[in-house]
Amino acid sequence: SETVALAALGKPAARSMGCRHYRRRCKIVAPCCDKAFWCRHCHNEAAGNSAASHEVDRTCIKEVICQVCLEQQPAGPSCGSCGQVFSSYYCRQCNFWDDEGIRKQVFHCGKCGICRVGGRENFFHCDNCGSCYPQEIRASHTCVENAMRRNCPVCLQDLFQSTTQVTILQCGHTIHQDCLRDLQMSFAGLQSLRCPICSVSLYIYDELWTEMDRQIAETPMPDEFRQLTSIMCNDCQQPSAVEYHVLGQKCPLCRSYNTRRV
Repeated sequence: SETVALAALGKPAARSMGCRHYRRRCKIVAPCCDKAFWCRHCHNEAAGNSAASHEVDRTCIKEVICQVCLEQQPAGPSCGSCGQVFSSYYCRQCNFWDDEGIRKQVFHCGKCGICRVGGRENFFHCDNCGSCYPQEIRASHTCVENAMRRNCPVCLQDLFQSTTQVTILQCGHTIHQDCLRDLQMSFAGLQSLRCPICSVSLYIYDELWTEMDRQIAETPMPDEFRQLTSIMCNDCQQPSAVEYHVLGQKCPLCRSYNTRRV
């Protein structure tokens, strides 16, 4: 098996070891620079601060160093010298060790080519989007080709192998959850409710649109400002001519206030 749960094999677990990213009892030897690190993220952080910035390809990792007996050896689930199991979860394909992998329900997706957290039964792989998505959005998500194989539109960092939470928007585009929160705090009004890529509403806002209906009904425009204006709806992408109001223009087709004057 490419993925192994090793809690009951080898010697009893030594004391907890590892870095802030993963708990494990071995260090990887980076093939690119022949230096030892707890994990690829530790390597990338160190290399990113050097003059020769680079990232390690974890599929090319061939050697590890046991942190119990300090023996350098071929990558594997346990130490060939002292018998120490390196972690409770090990993936041979990803060269990935995680002593908290069983608790975090880590699983390997063959189509993604990486290990993911959360339990295989809770995810499905969308071939069009190119990634595993939660089962609860299987029937409702909007497919965007290779949506996860892109950089975050805010921080421009890779989304596919991100260790931070990624949000899948109503339109199908993807963004780091923290970046989305920062983006919403930096804008006011309807601008904070739009996808930064396509301007479609981030989520379904039926209750907000109903509240805007009420506010507009209670604050009619003075006669001298009542006029038709041309709009384009960011949600249904249809043009319309509607009566102008300072609070917003409602699309008569889909009832959204996520519109722009044209």
